[in-house]
Amino acid sequence: MLEALRFAAGGAAGTATDADAIAGVPARYVARPSSTVDSAAVLRVAAARDLTVVVRGAGTKQDWGMPPRRLDLILDTGRLTGVVEHAAGDLIAVVRAGTTVEELAGKLAVAGQQLALDTPLSGATVGGTVATATSGPRRLLYGTVRDLLIGITVVRADGVVARAGGKVVKNVAGYDLGKLLTGSYGTLGLITECVFRLHPVPAATAYVSRPVDGPQELGRLAAAIRGAQVVPSALEVDAPPDRPMTLVVELDGVPGGVRQRADAVAGILGGATVFGTPPGWWARYPWAPGEIGLKLTGALSRIPALLSAARGYTVRGSVGTGVLYAALPAAEADAVTPLRGAATRAGGHAVVLTAPPPVRDRLDLWGPVEGLALMRRVKAQFDPEGRLAPGRFVGGI
Repeated sequence: MLEALRFAAGGAAGTATDADAIAGVPARYVARPSSTVDSAAVLRVAAARDLTVVVRGAGTKQDWGMPPRRLDLILDTGRLTGVVEHAAGDLIAVVRAGTTVEELAGKLAVAGQQLALDTPLSGATVGGTVATATSGPRRLLYGTVRDLLIGITVVRADGVVARAGGKVVKNVAGYDLGKLLTGSYGTLGLITECVFRLHPVPAATAYVSRPVDGPQELGRLAAAIRGAQVVPSALEVDAPPDRPMTLVVELDGVPGGVRQRADAVAGILGGATVFGTPPGWWARYPWAPGEIGLKLTGALSRIPALLSAARGYTVRGSVGTGVLYAALPAAEADAVTPLRGAATRAGGHAVVLTAPPPVRDRLDLWGPVEGLALMRRVKAQFDPEGRLAPGRFVGGI
């Protein structure tokens, strides 16, 4: 087995160590391929030997989702790194999945460009960001990772390489495989390369901040900003349980335009302060290690009600897109059920992203999910033997 894995991975494979575990489940082997070709060879070996596989990037979100039911092989993307192509004139970049978002940002900044994604977890890789559909405050203006991904290379469970999309920002015929893979938690295939649309780095940025008395005032002010012609890049709230809520508006653009729009936003909010840098909590999840991390969504008009339901906990997120994150003490796991009910009444969902193992094992992480039967049929088409990240995703997929 090891000889076959080493040959497939260009020599970079071996027996797993105590540190090689996914959500507490130990692996038998670890392979570190450095190319799509080698990755396909590794997955062909896994298919021939009936090995279950979980992909690991930087490991920043390995505690998200359920533990795998069985784990034979960790496919580590630590050698699948680097920018394959940066076509600055076309505002696109092709990047390998193991590259960190920060490393990519540094390379693009030289050309005055950016992948307009926030990184709530430092060190996260491009592949892991796509696999978990991670996006931050600027999703309001630039869209989510699903919107910025225009092409993808993926290796199926049987080792067959598939490509979709392209290197142009336009609509194309056919299935959008990239959107399907985004947020699939590694259950449909191994992402090896991504093609992203880029944006220029703004010449100026301002943050307009104002404390608010409560959810209702927040909702009124957020609606006023959304209705004004100020084009915010982000519209965020920080709501700790022991201090007033804070509403912060991010504005990007040319210096003169940003100043004018910041003045306009400050006038709408009243009593606001303008800063040149974001607050310390910006683009950061509210939970600490050992706490329960929840993602709460809802219709924009219902966000004040959702914030009221979660008022006893630290909540952070976008009141411009209806995506909030809440931190719960592990001892208050029973609060997940009423918060899920509040999210449902708000027209959204509540998903437990992370929780300590004893708590996670007794929680319903995903809650009711529409289309689960369809998701299972898709899984059966891509991975009929159920060897990729078995049990990690919704419904035990």
